[in-house]
Amino acid sequence: MKRAFVFPGQGSQAVGMGKELAEAYPVAREVFDMVDEALGEKLSALIFDGPLETLTLTENAQPALMAVSVAAARALESVTGKQLAEMGHFVAGHSLGEYSALAASRALELEDAARLLRLRGRSMQQAVPVGAGAMCAMLGVEIELAREIASEAAEDQVCDIANDNGGGQIVLSGDKEAVERAVAIATAKGVKRSIMLPVSAPFHCTLMAPAADVMGQALAEISLQKPSIPVIANVSAQAETDPANLRQLLVQQVTGMVRWRESMTYAADQGVTQLVELGAGKVLTGLAKRIDPRLEGTAIGAPAAIEAFAATLG
Repeated sequence: MKRAFVFPGQGSQAVGMGKELAEAYPVAREVFDMVDEALGEKLSALIFDGPLETLTLTENAQPALMAVSVAAARALESVTGKQLAEMGHFVAGHSLGEYSALAASRALELEDAARLLRLRGRSMQQAVPVGAGAMCAMLGVEIELAREIASEAAEDQVCDIANDNGGGQIVLSGDKEAVERAVAIATAKGVKRSIMLPVSAPFHCTLMAPAADVMGQALAEISLQKPSIPVIANVSAQAETDPANLRQLLVQQVTGMVRWRESMTYAADQGVTQLVELGAGKVLTGLAKRIDPRLEGTAIGAPAAIEAFAATLG
């Protein structure tokens, strides 16, 4: 069986996530301690105890979700006595989850991942004045129609496809007025459902260019190694192992579309049949079958699930 480990993005956060991992596995507790030290604050206390409104802030949610994902990965390795590269063929992460994938595959130091995600969250928030940008989700729409809607809605503003999540779920991002026009156009074109999203900034669109500049400078200063297992990147939707290329793709990812549907189809085309979601929630697991019937998904973010999964490996 070919297997890919996948790592969730923003929106999967919940107060208390990862707490059982930290209590059950010393290696998981060490991950949270290292992230706390890297950031110079007790992010773990916020993760475990809340409040949710503070945890949900982009600059907190991004390193928090990465910490939980890597803690789950390290716990799985501890239980099985094997590294991810011995258990799977690829890793992939949705948006910020790509940093989790790189840290879990030891291409990126955990402390660097935490600091980069804190900076990423802040720079993305600061790139566009609050209230000037927006995002919307369209359900039951294919990529060609989504491009048509975005183009028609843009007029002289920005309206880009931010996420192609698969299963007919596509997210648009850009200037608030343009995104609002897109919702109306989508309804008129018969799209099943279109809703504005409660987000603080328009992620993954060209308005994020200032944040991409900030991340480019920051990424140039950190060490990035060859991952122990190929990373299917959001921007290319292909397996990547070259550190220089991965670095550039992380910069492009800030303004670029998350090509999740294509990424998972690529994995299936390479023979992957099982997606294992490491970390908080099971959003990516839920999308697996809707993207490609060849894929089965399982989420392992808690000790019981990790132990059960490890037992299947023999």
